[in-house]
Amino acid sequence: MWRAVVFDLDDTLVAERDFVLGGFRAAAARAAAAGGVSETAAYEELVGMYRSGVRRTTFDRWLAEHPGVEVSVGDLVEAYRGHAPALTPLPGVERLLSRLKAVYRLGLVSDGPAAMQERKWLASGLAPYFDAVVFSDSLGRDAWKPSPRAFLAVSAALGVEPAACVYVGDNPAKDFRGARAAGMRAVWARHAAGEYDGLSPAGAADRPDWTTRSIEELAEVLLHPRGPAPV
Repeated sequence: MWRAVVFDLDDTLVAERDFVLGGFRAAAARAAAAGGVSETAAYEELVGMYRSGVRRTTFDRWLAEHPGVEVSVGDLVEAYRGHAPALTPLPGVERLLSRLKAVYRLGLVSDGPAAMQERKWLASGLAPYFDAVVFSDSLGRDAWKPSPRAFLAVSAALGVEPAACVYVGDNPAKDFRGARAAGMRAVWARHAAGEYDGLSPAGAADRPDWTTRSIEELAEVLLHPRGPAPV
């Protein structure tokens, strides 16, 4: 059915949570260096906010609770994004990639600030499996998902028409709309620890063609494709 498999990175190949916690450690160290708070206390508070569901405004809210700490949101974001991450592939990912590599060309499309995503990619150790990698930010902010531009770029880099590609991602809010708009099929690789496991596709354009709940199910769909089983 296809000649190439294209993957997302965060919470598809590696756990986004590992990067987040490492970033909070770096931000806590930056805050402690400014004085007025201990690194341990800052880290535990940031992690507590994360576990309670706070996203995007974490550093703003943390600083509002610590007016005596002479550090800016920009300083904390810089430390978070610029830290050297310690990442390992999700269980079973490397074995799956090894099996797929024998059959398909493999590509990656990843959103986020390019320098940050490149550090994640290097830390993952997965580069040897892949034939083409596109960080959407390198094409411009307007090329981030759900734009189809990065999907079209990786298809061109792979030398495979989009219709002969299948995309594997984790976020129904943006992943599958962009892939399908580019002409690819799409698989939602869901897992209970994933950041977006609790979301549902907003509409028909956001639905994947297949949904899997384990690495074994994902391998079955990719290596022995049958008719789609949408959400």
